[in-house]
Amino acid sequence: MTCVDFEETFLPVAMAKFIWILLAIAAWYDHEIWQINVKMAFLNGFFEEEIYIDQPQGFTTVGEEQKVCRLRRSINGLKQASRSWNTHFDDVIRGYDFIKSEHDPCVYKKISGSSVAYLVLYVDDILLIGNDVKVLENIKAWLCTQFSIKDMRDEQLSGMDRGGALKRGQDHT
Repeated sequence: MTCVDFEETFLPVAMAKFIWILLAIAAWYDHEIWQINVKMAFLNGFFEEEIYIDQPQGFTTVGEEQKVCRLRRSINGLKQASRSWNTHFDDVIRGYDFIKSEHDPCVYKKISGSSVAYLVLYVDDILLIGNDVKVLENIKAWLCTQFSIKDMRDEQLSGMDRGGALKRGQDHT
């Protein structure tokens, strides 16, 4: 068996310029902006390749210390975990008729009649932006069926308070 040590990490995040553009559109057209956190996001991924790890301390059986564990799902700390999570998220979100942006792989759009919704993925956080609260509620309810999520609307949005003012100590650049 050949051992491969993965030295690269993969963590696509939405480009700041697209986030700012979408926030400007949302402000101009008075769209809703919701922030959602996917709990334990990296544990949602699956592997296409076979990955083995040494037995965790405290879980070894006497006389079988040389055995290894095969991972079927992603775990935190693996370099492959972020790619696995992102691939799974992409498959799931496209299954709900979101279209991936040609310019940013972490920005998705869904249009239905006069309703428009944008979904921006930033590691394990989602910005959900749209002009129809009912559509956003349906998307959020659907996301709840796919992932364990936390609605962050009552929290602070990316360093801003609910009125849009920067928090003290935040970088203004």
